[in-house]
Amino acid sequence: MLKGQAQHGLDAKGRLILPVKFREDLGNRFCLTKGFENCLYLFPMDEWDKFSATLEELPPLHKDTRRLKRHFIGSSEDVEPDKQGRFLIPQTLRDYAHITKDVLIIGMLDRVEIWGLEYYDEFEENEDESISDIAENLAF
Repeated sequence: MLKGQAQHGLDAKGRLILPVKFREDLGNRFCLTKGFENCLYLFPMDEWDKFSATLEELPPLHKDTRRLKRHFIGSSEDVEPDKQGRFLIPQTLRDYAHITKDVLIIGMLDRVEIWGLEYYDEFEENEDESISDIAENLAF
């Protein structure tokens, strides 16, 4: 189960060292793609297969389906970290997620979110609803 969070920095080549606690659950190969709110998603391959199957079930002639597929499938990369647990985040994905140097890695049960640390802090600061309001709206 992917949970918790960690902060790390990219190296000079744009590689991120994935903390061991996430590496164990993600496995030796995983999928990196754009997420919502300008973060990146890292999926274990079995969860990526489920997620992409959900996209595949959407009506193919609908323009929103095509947009979602371009967003997630079009930006996806299969990733195999090296022996130190490092993997390259392509520049296009770094730009999308506002990642310059420091990142926040958040476990989300079925995937990991990767945020540019400064962007995440700004994003959280500008959120209007409290967590208790969100839970209430979702009948949690």
